[in-house]
Amino acid sequence: MPHGSETWPARKENEMALQRAEMRMVRWMCNLKVKDGVPSKELRERLGIDDIILILQQNSLRWYGHVLRKEDTDWVKKCMEYEVEGSRPRVRPKRTWKEVVQKDCQERNLNKEDAVVVVDGRS
Repeated sequence: MPHGSETWPARKENEMALQRAEMRMVRWMCNLKVKDGVPSKELRERLGIDDIILILQQNSLRWYGHVLRKEDTDWVKKCMEYEVEGSRPRVRPKRTWKEVVQKDCQERNLNKEDAVVVVDGRS
């Protein structure tokens, strides 16, 4: 489900829809219904899986670290640091990927140097 999630800024509605879909699949794998009253956390522990929101954060932070390790002349790094000229719309603007990553870093008490280090044990 989270294929390509490294690069898209997930909105709260997207996260909730992914979480609901994940729990439907988890309950199906465990052959349980919602009315059985088994908490989602317990089902995830049974299967040994993490919450989809945590996976999304790990993926985006891993990609962020990957981009930061690139050379300054690399086009991907230039795109990440590119600022669009002009004003943003008057309505509440959509969050950018960079804003989402910065929020995730704050939640985990990480700084830019920490993001260069591998987040979850993989390169």
